[in-house]
Amino acid sequence: RESFLDYAMSVIVSRALPDVRDGLKPVHRRILYGLNEQGMTPDKPYKKSARIVGDVMGKYHPHGDLSIYDAMVRMAQTFSYRYPLVDGQGNFGS
Repeated sequence: RESFLDYAMSVIVSRALPDVRDGLKPVHRRILYGLNEQGMTPDKPYKKSARIVGDVMGKYHPHGDLSIYDAMVRMAQTFSYRYPLVDGQGNFGS
């Protein structure tokens, strides 16, 4: 029981709650890092989201693609963040 509580608290503190410094969870930070590593900047043409999701899942976030897709869609929605961090194209999150 004691070890489970320790593990649960470490998960909540390190993964489930956004960081105080920038308000991002680790999955958001990994997506932004992956976008930067692939050279996906605002002045470049759009790429398929599967490309970044596969790269992030393969290199930085081995927990499945659904959490990465969900986090990336939330970063593109104007009603989720004050300043959208990803420029979604098409039916991105609608």
